[in-house]
Amino acid sequence: MTEQKFGLNGCALKCIAMVSMLIDHAGAVLYPQYIVLRMIGRLAFPIYCFLLVEGAMHTRDIRKYEIRLLLFALVSEVPFDLAFHGRTWWENQNVFFTLFLGVLAIDLMQEAGNKLSVFLIFVLAAVAAEALHTDYGGAGIVFIVCYYLLYQKKILKQIMFLAENFLLYGLGVQFYASIAVLPMLLYNGKKGPSLKYVFYVFYPLHLLILYLIIQMKYGS
Repeated sequence: MTEQKFGLNGCALKCIAMVSMLIDHAGAVLYPQYIVLRMIGRLAFPIYCFLLVEGAMHTRDIRKYEIRLLLFALVSEVPFDLAFHGRTWWENQNVFFTLFLGVLAIDLMQEAGNKLSVFLIFVLAAVAAEALHTDYGGAGIVFIVCYYLLYQKKILKQIMFLAENFLLYGLGVQFYASIAVLPMLLYNGKKGPSLKYVFYVFYPLHLLILYLIIQMKYGS
């Protein structure tokens, strides 16, 4: 992606997504009566999908990227289950599994020889996300793959995201994810400060903290 002089770097976008995610999860777990917290939280996932594709396109070793995502998916599963279900609950998988499947699909698409193969990889990744009940499921794969296929089309890929978000979710709470287009359009193509593992560790850590707050507030 072409760099521009002004705007938000990747680190700034990650911070926006991270804060949005924290607000969303705090709203879901601690204050479900305040729907505005969930609205704010809708910004996180599309930004993470956008940055995931940026990472996949710039990484020196996409296989290591996949392994890292899968490792944190496994590490995050128990905190995810505890925060949202109060116990280990293997019927729903955390968002790292969705991101892992998205990068795996990109990896395989880069090796694919024709458009039919690309389409089949996309379908299989989406089906796998649905079958595993990952966070955002097949819809998450749709967002990731479209950001990849339209990687060089700065405006078009955001228009496609808006259309997909509306078609998949209508005018419900998820509609507010559309606001994420604004910071993504301000992305200047620069990485910014390298705080990679801060963002990885934050996910399971904040879920574990939310679970402990619930335990202190309501008891076991």
